[in-house]
Amino acid sequence: MEHQVHIYTDGAAKGNPGPGGYGIVMEWVGKTYRKEFFEGFRHTTNNRMELLAVIVGLEKLKTESTKVLVVSDSKYVVDSVLKKWVFGWEKKGYIGKKNPDLWKRFLIVYRKHQVDFKWIKGHNNHPQNERCDELAVMASIQNTLSVDAFYEKEDDKLF
Repeated sequence: MEHQVHIYTDGAAKGNPGPGGYGIVMEWVGKTYRKEFFEGFRHTTNNRMELLAVIVGLEKLKTESTKVLVVSDSKYVVDSVLKKWVFGWEKKGYIGKKNPDLWKRFLIVYRKHQVDFKWIKGHNNHPQNERCDELAVMASIQNTLSVDAFYEKEDDKLF
């Protein structure tokens, strides 16, 4: 598949759980078009931010059936899709699985496009991945952080 868009993603959380954020770099293949996105949350996990980055990147695409390559350093996200685990979780109602809210949201947007995934090693001098990491960390330490409502609601059940 010849990709039209490359989406590079990364997530971060201090304390895991703790304050976190995601970073996204989107590039239109063959053009100089490049966009960056980020957002921080006051209480979340690294895996939630890794997955949310992919979701938000895909949601930013304006045309359905876009051929896209998602590049991530998250084995959690990449393996869950490439090894088709998420589709089994969906069939079983996500019972016992973490982040069902995000996986449901992911599958909705994933099915609107033609998506390939590529795993890369993090902190390995890959320019777009390093930039995503900078954005994610920057997002996580902003003065104003968003609420990861599902996670905080689930977290409240522990106390």
